[in-house]
Amino acid sequence: MAVDRNALRKWAKVRRFALGLPGANEDFPWGDTVAKVDKKVFVFLGVTDGSYPLGLTVKLKDETAHAHALASPGAAPAGYGLGRAGWVSVPLAGEGAPAAGLLCEWVEESYRTIAPKRRIAELDAP
Repeated sequence: MAVDRNALRKWAKVRRFALGLPGANEDFPWGDTVAKVDKKVFVFLGVTDGSYPLGLTVKLKDETAHAHALASPGAAPAGYGLGRAGWVSVPLAGEGAPAAGLLCEWVEESYRTIAPKRRIAELDAP
């Protein structure tokens, strides 16, 4: 499967954003690329080798953001029971796929949901 260049650019932008959040680090469990804060995953970034369509998975507690994410073409509650906890998988390619800026907003919300209060205070500090 060929990787969509526009989707790959979005992926790279979202990855840079996620890793720029306080205490964020990259890890590769199960062959996926993930961003963690204090050992807890706040965004699954998938794989970039073309074996799967590019997408990301975030935890959205805000009902409006959650509904908006699920309305994206191809989006679905995350598998393995994570969807029941508010995790949403969103494809990065295809017509109607969310823009990188919106994806970064969702990543920040996921971070705020997962991160400890001290990390959120770092994020909100001037």
